[in-house]
Amino acid sequence: MFKNIVTRDWLLEHLEDEAVVVADCRFDLGNAQLGQEQYDQDHIKGAVYFHLNSDLSGPKSEHGGRHPLPDVEALSKTFGEKGIDQSKTVVAYDAQGGAMAARLWFLLKYLGHEKVYVLDQGYGKWKDNGYPISTGTGTEAKTPEKKTFVPNVQQHLLYGMEDVKKRLNDIGVTIIDSRSPDRYRGENETIDPVGGHIPGAESAFWMDSLEQGRWKAKEQQEERLLQYLQSDKELVVYCGSGVTACANLIAFDEVGLKPKLYLGSWSDWISYKDNPIATGDAEID
Repeated sequence: MFKNIVTRDWLLEHLEDEAVVVADCRFDLGNAQLGQEQYDQDHIKGAVYFHLNSDLSGPKSEHGGRHPLPDVEALSKTFGEKGIDQSKTVVAYDAQGGAMAARLWFLLKYLGHEKVYVLDQGYGKWKDNGYPISTGTGTEAKTPEKKTFVPNVQQHLLYGMEDVKKRLNDIGVTIIDSRSPDRYRGENETIDPVGGHIPGAESAFWMDSLEQGRWKAKEQQEERLLQYLQSDKELVVYCGSGVTACANLIAFDEVGLKPKLYLGSWSDWISYKDNPIATGDAEID
C-alpha cells in the first residue's frame, strides 16, 4: 500500500470522477518542447499538461538553478487555470519514471495541497495496456474549469543555498545527492558546466526507488534507505535542478522520512563561485 503512488487500475476507476485532475508532466531535458508535442499527440483521457520550464519553474537568473522555485502567486494561478483547487485529487504522470511528475507532487505539497499522487509506471504502460487515451488537439481534449487555488505555503519543506552551506560540517545532518553515481563523482557531466557534488554529500540515486519501472514496495524502500531509518540525523536531498530529488522525496516519505529539499540543487550550488566542490566517491570516516 502506497502513500503517494496510485496504480493504473485505481486511476481507471476514478477517471471520470470530477474531483480528480490528471496531470501530464512529460518533459525531456534535451528537447524542451517534446513533452508538449507528445501530449498533443495523445495522453490519458482528460489530462491537462504541465510544462516543467514554463509551469513548474520560475524564470532563470544568476542563482536559483536551472529550474528555480516558481513565484507562489504565479504557481497558484497556474494550478487554478488547470482546474486544481483544494477539493481536487491530483494524479500526475510522465514517461520519465516519475521524476517530472514528482516535481508537480512536491510543488503542490509545498503549497499545502495534500491530495496529490504519482501514477505508477507512467504513460507508457497506461497506453500499452489499452487504457483510455485522447489527443491534445482532438474533440476529446479537456478544457479544465478554472478554479481558485489558495496556497498555504509550507516553507519548512525547503532549504536554500545558505541553509545547506552552514550545515556542511554538521555531524547531525546528512546531505543526499539524488543524481546518478557518475554525475555525483563528477564524471560524464553533460548537463551542468561543473561536475562533482556538495562536499560530504552521500549518493542515493533516485532511480534505485524503482524496479523495472515500477515503484518499489515499502519494504524494499526500507531496505534501500535503512541507513537513514537507523539514524536520527536531519536529511537534506538535492539533485541537479530540484526535479529528480523530488522522486527521492517520495521514496523517503513512503518509509516515514521527511527530508528537506534543496530545490536549487547542484545547478544553484555551483552558481556561487566560492562554494566548495568535491569529486570522486564519498570519503569514508
